[in-house]
Amino acid sequence: MVKNAFISLIPQEEKNKGSVEFQVLSFTNKIRRLTSHLELHRKDYLSQRGLRKILGKRQRLLAYLSKKNRVRYKELIGNLKIRETRTR
Repeated sequence: MVKNAFISLIPQEEKNKGSVEFQVLSFTNKIRRLTSHLELHRKDYLSQRGLRKILGKRQRLLAYLSKKNRVRYKELIGNLKIRETRTR
């Protein structure tokens, strides 16, 4: 499964499911699955709503991580190949 490939990117001490890195990883996997689903089913508005909610959660977690530890934040977005979010 795709999750196992990404879990190996997270350091051993951070593999608990409550860590910010694991949660961002999990949300990223869900976002990628929903995005590919929505390419086929463009009018699935409930999935679009769910995608927006997950994007918001991931954005809040990334903002928290960037304030807490900028180095871990940079490593995580580099490993997951996601763009850096803009802060207000």
